[in-house]
Amino acid sequence: MNPDLPPAAERSDARRFALWLLRHRNGSVAAMTLIAVALHLALRFGFRSQPSLYDTPLLIALGAGGLTLIVELGRKALRREFGSDLLAGISILTSLCLGEYLAGSIIVLMLSGGEFLESFAMGQASSVLRALAKRMPSSIHRKAPSGLEEVPLSAVRIGDRLVVFPHETCPVDGVVVEGHGEMDEAYLTGEPFRIRKTLGTSVLSGAINGESALTVRATRLAEDSRYAKIIAVMARAEQERPRLRRLADTLAVYYTPAAIALAGATWLFTGQAVRFLAVLVIATPCPLILAIPVAIIGAISLCARRSIIVRTPAALEQVTQCRTVFFDKTGTLTYGEPRLTELSVAEGFSRREVLKAAAGLEHYSKHPLARAILAAARKEGVAPPEASEVREPPGQGLTGLIEGLQVRITGRSQLAGAELEEAKLPPSSEGLECIVWIGGRYAAACRFRDMPRRESRSFVAHLGPKHQFHRTILVSGDRESEVRYLAEQVGIREIHAGRTPEEKLTLVRKETARVKTIYVGDGINDAPAMMAATVGMAIGQNADVTAEAADVVCLENSLRKVDEFLHISRRMRRIALQSAVGGMLLSLCGMLIAAAGCLPPVEGAIAQELFDVLAIGNALRAALPPRILHDV
Repeated sequence: MNPDLPPAAERSDARRFALWLLRHRNGSVAAMTLIAVALHLALRFGFRSQPSLYDTPLLIALGAGGLTLIVELGRKALRREFGSDLLAGISILTSLCLGEYLAGSIIVLMLSGGEFLESFAMGQASSVLRALAKRMPSSIHRKAPSGLEEVPLSAVRIGDRLVVFPHETCPVDGVVVEGHGEMDEAYLTGEPFRIRKTLGTSVLSGAINGESALTVRATRLAEDSRYAKIIAVMARAEQERPRLRRLADTLAVYYTPAAIALAGATWLFTGQAVRFLAVLVIATPCPLILAIPVAIIGAISLCARRSIIVRTPAALEQVTQCRTVFFDKTGTLTYGEPRLTELSVAEGFSRREVLKAAAGLEHYSKHPLARAILAAARKEGVAPPEASEVREPPGQGLTGLIEGLQVRITGRSQLAGAELEEAKLPPSSEGLECIVWIGGRYAAACRFRDMPRRESRSFVAHLGPKHQFHRTILVSGDRESEVRYLAEQVGIREIHAGRTPEEKLTLVRKETARVKTIYVGDGINDAPAMMAATVGMAIGQNADVTAEAADVVCLENSLRKVDEFLHISRRMRRIALQSAVGGMLLSLCGMLIAAAGCLPPVEGAIAQELFDVLAIGNALRAALPPRILHDV
């Protein structure tokens, strides 16, 4: 067994192998049929061979690929699954009876090629677990009496002392017993900032260590740690993810029985089997089999040119029917970086003086708040001066000399009672805060917020009027005060704060059972919920796991790209319906003419090809950008 994967993930290995076989079998059939059609055309029109010779490649293709497809379609018919491909299977048999081997081979090519592309896209979901497992180290450094030893992750026991090197992923949940530094837990908790770690601080498995090595005492086994639980949740979500009903299958529910009934009635009332065959030939649902995939592929191509990667083609068909949208907070509706929002300066100091001193000291710090102070100083044209004797003792903040004055930056909780009384600090409020001391005197209180994206409010506001969303929900692992603050800023009324990945999954799964949903996020803690939603969208390239779990990945960190995808999808669905329904109506007219005896099978096949050209030509418009790509 693989110690890095839970049993559920290992049980999915057999399923992945089966999908791989199915995917490659259909691809082989499609490739063989394509070669057979090319060889037939060369022998027939290039070398002008006899029918017995130029039909041989087609008969081989029909025998090797067509019969297998017909058997599968027969099983579907027994289960009363009348999909868009059932009538195509009957048409293959019809073409054999008529001697229209080329038409039958083209139908085989369409079916096998479509199944190959579909299974390839759907099979990508299983790569999520591999991406998750790849993030976790397979071996770790454990302290022993003889020194450091490298052991497998499965050998870790509670109480073991493990050394996490700089930039490594923490292998288990534990407590820091040596060293100090910071870890990036944003992918796990939803908190947007690096978290300081010092003696006694807890750490989570899956967090990425910063610049300093830390010694961690394991408090849980690897399989019981936070990251392993997320992997297990992902495995369950993948196994329980329902198959979506495709647009072509929905239309075929009505079209296929109607076509068969018309062909049967024609035979029954006229007694001419040739009319039955003629009706079926012209009824072959090529607009369903070809036009809709062409529209989808065109939309996927257009999305790719707009930096939007569509990993699951069904998302294009489903997103226009979604009525509830879930948003993650950090990095989705916000920039994921703290910004200085308030600087309360004490008497005797100026704003510029405080920014200059703070920026000079924070220039030597890697803390996210340091970047916010430096950004604020640059914005106001303040150049950081040189600092000396810079120190950052664990739990005591940052100190140093700036132009001969002692400067100290620390937190409110790190101040002694006398210092608090002397400083007369402003009342504490929500968000992050640091206190600046200059020359031993309280100088200022700096407050920070993770600010909403510029387009967040307008984007949220237009979802209902423009895209028919009925509910907009903000769900986050962050504190309720921060989530509520953001919700007020962007105009969202319904929030769920402090949610774990498991709780997010339960929430999304419950809503998805009621209506179709879309989940937009960017962190690993969003991945299970993304898979449970009807459509999962990832923004940015911050987490490979999230990108693997999502149906759609917007490579740019912008909500405008989400809106572009909504517009492209809506237009693609309209074009696909035009092509499919228009083609079926033309086929229906042809079937009525064939039933009247005015359209023999051969002419019917030619007419069907003309209908196909019209339907496919219209479907190609989906690759062109619409007049309006976004509303924000």
